[in-house]
Amino acid sequence: MFSLLQTKLGRFRILAFLEGLSFLTILFITMPLKYLYQNPEPNKIVGLIHGLLFLLYLVELFQIKVELEWKTKKTLLAALASVVPFGTFIAEKYLYLKSDAEEPVETKK
Repeated sequence: MFSLLQTKLGRFRILAFLEGLSFLTILFITMPLKYLYQNPEPNKIVGLIHGLLFLLYLVELFQIKVELEWKTKKTLLAALASVVPFGTFIAEKYLYLKSDAEEPVETKK
């Protein structure tokens, strides 16, 4: 886990995991609570957290595209992954892991 923190892409992978987890939490926990049990409060809280994580994901994705010179197709697939249930987890295997192997470990300045 701590090795992920050593690279920009590694930190992005952690953010993608959290964003995906918050999305699934909304879909499978807080939305049913809201509509089946008339309890909207958890949805408001998790929705806010998810919204912030989603925005951070997009900002970081753009930075990754520029810094690691990702092609537009790869960037669009990563963006699409954030709006499809389980998408960021699938992208972890097919997009992020392959790129992480190519990224050099950052050195301290």
